[in-house]
Formats: sequence, C-alpha cells, structure tokens
Amino acid sequence: MDLSRTSRKNAARFWQDRHTAGLSLLHADFTCHDYAPHSHEALVVAVTEAGGAEFTSRGQTEEAREDVLLVFNPDEPHSGRMARSPRWRYRSLYMEEQAIAEATRLAGLARPAYFTANVFRDPELIAAFHDLHRALERGEDRLRQQELLAQGFAVLCSRYGSRRAAAEPEAGDRYLLQRLRPVMEERHAERLTLDDLAAPLGLSPFQLIRQFRRATGLTPHAYLTQIRLRVALRHLRAGMPIAEAAVAAGFFDQSALNRHFRRAYGITPRQFVAAQRGIRAA
Repeated sequence: MDLSRTSRKNAARFWQDRHTAGLSLLHADFTCHDYAPHSHEALVVAVTEAGGAEFTSRGQTEEAREDVLLVFNPDEPHSGRMARSPRWRYRSLYMEEQAIAEATRLAGLARPAYFTANVFRDPELIAAFHDLHRALERGEDRLRQQELLAQGFAVLCSRYGSRRAAAEPEAGDRYLLQRLRPVMEERHAERLTLDDLAAPLGLSPFQLIRQFRRATGLTPHAYLTQIRLRVALRHLRAGMPIAEAAVAAGFFDQSALNRHFRRAYGITPRQFVAAQRGIRAA
C-alpha cells in the first residue's frame, strides 16, 4: 500500500442518514489536512482505518490511530493535524440532538452520557462503530442499522459515559459568556473588534482573549467563526446559494466560507449541499 503524500489526493465523502434525523457521516482519506480549532453541535464518534493524526483537546495532544476510538462531546473544542503518519483514513459519525435522542431511546438509556475522555482503547467498540458506519454507508437493512446503533451506543455509554455533565465555568467566566455570547450571535455578520467586545466589560483586549479562552477553549475570533459556520449551515440546509449564505453568515465572500468550512469540517460547502440534496431526493 502506497502511503506517500505525493501519490494520493485528499478525498472525503459526506452524507446524511435518510432514516435518522440529525445523523451525518464522513468517510475521509487525507494526506495533508489540518483541522483548525473548532467544535460541533454534534456528538462525534470516529474510527481510524489507516494511518493516523494528532489532535488537541482539553489541553492535551493525543493520537488518532487504528487502535483507538475518538469521541468528542457536543460543543467540545478540538483541532487536528497530520503528524508522523503520511495518511489518515477514517470514518466519523456526527450525532446532533435528534440523533442522540434516538440512539438513547434505542439503547434503553435514561439520558445521554457525557464523556470525560476523548480516546478509548476498546477493540470491541471500535469494531462495533466501524460496522455501524459501513452498514449506514451501504444502506443495509434498517433493522440491522438500528441494532448496530443501539448496541454500539449502549456499550459506549455504559463503559465510558459519565453521569455528570460538563464542568461549569467559574463564576467570572460564566458572566463573561452570558454577556458576550448573545452579542456575538446577534452581531455575527458585523466586523467586530476586540474593543467592541472588551470595552463594555471593562477589560483590556488581552484580558478578554485570556478569559475567553479559559471559558470556551477558543479565542474570540475562533468562537465567532464557529457561530458564523453554524449560521452558514442553517442557511445551506434551507437551500440558500453558497455565495449568499457566506455573506449572510458574516464571511467576506464564498472563498472565505470555503476555507473555514473545509478547515473545520473536512469537506466543502458544495459537498455539504450535495449531501442535503441527496437526502431530500431519497
């Protein structure tokens, strides 16, 4: 198997499950991709098929490899990059609120779990989610898909899920987020500056960056970019043309949206739109 960077091109297939609302899938084969710091509104579960990569989350850098299952809670910031391996081929499931609720119901759980780690070395669970992803990709019998989802989610939550929720920010950080989050969401399409955000709170720009990073794991600009990307996703789901969605979300133009979209999600807006059209046509 040739794993050289020069002989292979990045490839990614993204699609949405036609049966379970809020369940999306990615099958990627990268040789030179870096993920910028970002988060998803979805629970992310990923298995590596070949090679690997580094990722940073919770202030730690770890490796994605064939012998580990990766799990990121909704809204948990992380980044990734190619490292020692010249290739990273992997499969990811993205489970938004509706899909988490359906998996929780199928698994017979009282509530969704919170995961206090991102890496789980569990061959049985890796195989289970790999089988689930392939069954969804192939469009296998719906009964088998539901069985694999129920079994995989039940084992994941029972073995590694925590009953506690994510740790709440400290009081000062909560106050900062309560003040700034509505402003950033309402004014996401404006050209905000550090002074716009810091001055009403009596903070210097540097103090704002430091406190904001402590509260969210992201800088103000990275956080605003996530808001803009999610707004763009909503517009694209509603059928808005890509160029219009870019400007409405606050990006300078379609090229800027393409760049940030790909760095955060590993696919282009055009691929996302194609997946949306596919599920509507199904």
